[in-house]
Amino acid sequence: MKRDKKNAGSTAAGAGGAAASAFGNARTVPEGVRMETGRRRASRNGAVVFAVVVFVVAFGIVLALFQAALGGIGLVALAVAAVAGWLAASSVHVVLEWEKAVVLRFGKFNRVAGPGIVFTWPIIEFYTLRIDQRVATTYFGAEETLTSDLVPINVDAVLFWMVWSAKNATVEVEDYSSAVAWIAQTAMRKAIGRATVAEVATRRDQLDEELKEAIEEKLNPWGITIIDVEIRDIVVPKELQEAMAMEAVAERKRNARMVLAEAEKDISEMLKDASEVYDGDRDALRLRTMHLAYESVEKSGGTLVIPSAFSEGFVEGDAEKAAERSARTAKGAGE
Repeated sequence: MKRDKKNAGSTAAGAGGAAASAFGNARTVPEGVRMETGRRRASRNGAVVFAVVVFVVAFGIVLALFQAALGGIGLVALAVAAVAGWLAASSVHVVLEWEKAVVLRFGKFNRVAGPGIVFTWPIIEFYTLRIDQRVATTYFGAEETLTSDLVPINVDAVLFWMVWSAKNATVEVEDYSSAVAWIAQTAMRKAIGRATVAEVATRRDQLDEELKEAIEEKLNPWGITIIDVEIRDIVVPKELQEAMAMEAVAERKRNARMVLAEAEKDISEMLKDASEVYDGDRDALRLRTMHLAYESVEKSGGTLVIPSAFSEGFVEGDAEKAAERSARTAKGAGE
C-alpha cells in the first residue's frame, strides 16, 4: 500500500523527468537539453480541485444532516463528516483525456479506466498509477564508448516513445520511465561497439533504425512503443579528428587522380581513333590543322605566328599545284 500511494502521484508527464533523474546516475544531462518553448504545460490542477470540492460537499452534507437531526454539531459529527468526505473523494476521480487509470481490487488488477469521471469502491478498490499516453521524450547517451576499431567516442540521442498498454506498463515493470532510459543507453553502447568510428559518423540513419528496433524489441512487452530515435551529436576525440581530416583529404586527392587518369585514357583512345581516320586522308588532316589554327586565333584575338614545320600543312598543296602549272607552262613554250 505504501508503494501504491507513492506511485499514485506519478504521471507520464513526470516520467521524462524521472527518466532523466534515473539516467543522471550514469551520465549528467547537459544544460539546455530540455528546451523551453514558452508554452504552458498541461496540469492536473482541475482534477485536484474537483477532489477537494467533492470532499467539501460530502463534509458539508453530513454536517447539515447532523444539524438537522440533533440540532447541533459536535466532535462526533466532525469526525463522521471527515470520514464521509474522504470516502467520497476516494470514490470519485477525474482522469484527464490523455491519461489511463489502472484500477486494482484487493491488490489484483481489475480494469483500466478513463478518461473522464472514474468511480471506485472505497477501501476495496484503488488505482495505483495514472499512465500518461502522450508522446514522451528521453535524452540518453554513451560516453567514452569503444567502437569496433577501439576508438572512444561520445554519442548523444533523443528517444521519442509512448505507452500503448497502461496495464503492462503498471504490472510488468516497476518504473517504466527509468527502464526506457537504461535500455536505450545499453542498446546504444552495443550498436556503437559493433561499428567502426567511420560507420558511426557517416551512417546516422542506419544507427537510428538499429537503435529503434533494438529498444522496441525489449520495451514492447511492457506496453511501450518507440516512435523515433534521433542521434543529436557524435563527438570524436580531438587527437583523432586531425588524422581523420587528413585521411579524408587524401581520399579526395586519390579520387581526383583516378578521375583524371580515366579522362586521359578516354582522350588517348579518341585521339588514336582520330589518327587512324586522318592517316589515310591528307586533305582531312590539312583541314583539321587549319581549324585548330582558326580556333587559336579566335580565342586569343591576336596574330598567329606559324612555324615552318606547322605551315607545311597550309602550303604543301599549293606548292604542288604551282609546280604542276610551271611544268605545263614550260612544256607549252618548248612546243
